[in-house]
Amino acid sequence: MNGRASWHRRVGLLPLAYLAALVVLACAHPLLPQWRWLAIHLLLLGAATNAILIWSAHFTAAVLRAPAPPHRRAEAIRLALLNGGILLILTGGARGVAGAVLVFAAIAAHLHRLVTQLRKALPSRFAVTVHYYAAATIALLTGIPAGGWMLVTDDDLRPRLILFHAHVNLLGWIMLTVLGTLLTFWPTVLRTRMDPKAVAAARTALPTAIIGIAALAVGVLAGWPPVAVAGLVVFVAAVVIALLPAARAARTRPPESFAAWSIAAGAGWLLIALAVDAHNLLTGSDNFANVLVPLLAGAVGQILLGSLAYLLPMALGGGPSRARERVAALDRHWPQRIAMTNGALIAFQLPVGAHTRITTSLLLFAALIQFLLPALRLLITDRRPPHAATPGTAPEASMSRPAGDPPTADQTDRRVERGGDHVSA
Repeated sequence: MNGRASWHRRVGLLPLAYLAALVVLACAHPLLPQWRWLAIHLLLLGAATNAILIWSAHFTAAVLRAPAPPHRRAEAIRLALLNGGILLILTGGARGVAGAVLVFAAIAAHLHRLVTQLRKALPSRFAVTVHYYAAATIALLTGIPAGGWMLVTDDDLRPRLILFHAHVNLLGWIMLTVLGTLLTFWPTVLRTRMDPKAVAAARTALPTAIIGIAALAVGVLAGWPPVAVAGLVVFVAAVVIALLPAARAARTRPPESFAAWSIAAGAGWLLIALAVDAHNLLTGSDNFANVLVPLLAGAVGQILLGSLAYLLPMALGGGPSRARERVAALDRHWPQRIAMTNGALIAFQLPVGAHTRITTSLLLFAALIQFLLPALRLLITDRRPPHAATPGTAPEASMSRPAGDPPTADQTDRRVERGGDHVSA
């Protein structure tokens, strides 16, 4: 096993561990008064943030054509700081403040690395992806202090701080990262060419999204609903601009895997969540909880699982046939899982009784377990020697280069032919 495959086998367990903790929490939640807060932070701060740090570093090196690092010590330190901070935050109180400081340090170091790589890189048409990552990181660095403040205070400003913290972190940190990654990742998952207008759309969407998030953040923090609504509308416009090329690519080659359908469904739930959020802001409702289910379980959860379902099999190396075996294992029963997840989410949004809500929640966790078990088995037990590689093929590199961009000298012939469609990222 090569060094990169070994690294991804180890760090790939981090987001899965937090997702497994989420399943445990679902079983034990009657005993925990703060279980909703724990669930939100296990998903967003634990699973999603670890996945973002791991894979944004990978995609940054790929789109900027940076040489492979001689070692992973800096990344390992950032991940150690992040997870040490997360564990302290989950305990709450004064320890949570110390944890927020550690998380802030890890994210600041990540931002420094992104900026350094951008400055050293040669011009690249896909560098806009890294600009998305940098903007997302700045958003999180803005939201962390508000979260730390809420751990130790409970004053009249708290409701506005909650909205500020949630919007900046969810729309800034999570969704800006998603939009930036989808530029090259979505055509890869579909095994098709990138839409010709995708890069231009991404470059237009980024400043639009930043303006929208800034106005939204100021509006909710200052208690100015019109400003907050205007900012959210601008952000929605940015999302639509970024997703239109993705929709055209999907029309050219429709989704046909768990990864593709899960990401597509997540994008749809993002738009639904933003519509509900806009209604809340317009009507002055303080019920942000009705935004959380479509935004967290519908959008973030499905996009996260879909991305991992594609990336993990490709990251572990071993040749095209091994990658196909792993994808097949993670795709098992995928139509049932997609239908069950989204059917349960739709039912949960309806005015139904408590028993129906409990049933739909159980279906969601059943779908999560159906992904977790094969994914954990993949990382823990799939250690067979790699098959003999076909000359000129390197499936573990198939996610290392943007679709439609010519390879560099050391990336020549890194394509996996699948029915005439190349796979690259």
